[in-house]
Amino acid sequence: MKNMKFLTTLLLVSSLFIGCSKDDAPQAVNEEEVITTLTVTLVPNDGTSEITLQTRDLDGDGPNEPVITTGNLASGVTYSGSIVLLNETENPAENITEEVEMESNEHQFFYTTTGGLDIITNNENVDTNGNKLGTEFTLVAGAVSSGTLTFTLRHEPTKPNTGLSDAGGETDISATFDVSVQ
Repeated sequence: MKNMKFLTTLLLVSSLFIGCSKDDAPQAVNEEEVITTLTVTLVPNDGTSEITLQTRDLDGDGPNEPVITTGNLASGVTYSGSIVLLNETENPAENITEEVEMESNEHQFFYTTTGGLDIITNNENVDTNGNKLGTEFTLVAGAVSSGTLTFTLRHEPTKPNTGLSDAGGETDISATFDVSVQ
C-alpha cells in the first residue's frame, strides 16, 4: 500500500513537470514608458538664439491640455536639432531619450510638415544597424512660410522605411507645433 501511494505521488509530480514547458512560460512584457514632455532644441548655425519647441502634458490623458511652447525659424538658416523625452511624473524626472537610444533598433523619429512650411529635415543619428533613429537631426529653413511641424516617435517600426506612411509600429508620442519661417 505504501508503494502504491508513493508511485501515485511520483506519477502526479512527474506529470506536472512534463505538462509545463518553456512555451507555457509567460512572456516578458516591455511596458511602454510614460512620456510627459517632448522638447526639441534647435541651435542655429548663424549664432542667433536657439529655439525651443516643447509639449508638456503632466496629467497624460487627464482633463488638462498640454502646454505647448513654439518658436519661429529664420529663413535660410540651418539648425542642429535634438530631442529630449522626459517622464516628469517621476521625481527626479526620468530621461526617456536614453532608453530610446539604447533600444535604437526598436524606435524611430519622423518629422512631417503641413501647410506649405518650407523646411527640410535630415536624421543625424542612426541605430546599431545603420537605420535612421532621429533623436538628432538637421533642419534647414527655406523661404518665408508657415504651417505645422510634427515629431512622431514610433516603437518597433519597419526599418528601413521610406517614411511614416510605411513604417508601421506604434506611436509612442506625436507632437505638432505651429511654426513660421520668417
